[in-house]
Amino acid sequence: MVGADVFRPEQWNNFFLLVGTGAVTLTGLVFVAMSLNLREIAIDATHRNRAINTLTGLALVFMRCALVLMGDQTYKAIGAELFVVCGISAAVFVRGYVKAVQMSSGLTLSRIVGGTLIHLTEMIGAALFFWGHLSGLYLAAIAMVTNTCYMITAAWLLVVGAFGQEATPTA
Repeated sequence: MVGADVFRPEQWNNFFLLVGTGAVTLTGLVFVAMSLNLREIAIDATHRNRAINTLTGLALVFMRCALVLMGDQTYKAIGAELFVVCGISAAVFVRGYVKAVQMSSGLTLSRIVGGTLIHLTEMIGAALFFWGHLSGLYLAAIAMVTNTCYMITAAWLLVVGAFGQEATPTA
């Protein structure tokens, strides 16, 4: 028996509802926090790209959860949705950090490596689920939650970094 044959969508509804609601709520909070430091974020490449990555990443976590919650889907459809949208998220993430590293001197590669590994883990989980392994959905779900936590730390670094620049007098 294929592992995905035992997939019961109703058992996952609360998980995706919780993660999706959390992601969209955090998106709003990050947006408000950014608007309070808009000038500092707009002029600094690291902050600007971190803001783009954080907002886009959280919005795409919400999108993955919303797509999974649509009714009457097979495990193949869910696996494909998770894989494609996470791939978009990974591309935005990597592009943003590569641009930030090229344009500024204050960003290290450790965050790009960590975030990329999290995205790849979710994509591997989604692919496994697509091919019929229920354990892939668990792997993708754990990676999605880890990615959300990673973006919370990015939002914190963004706000603290922008605040630090705001507090520094300019000549």
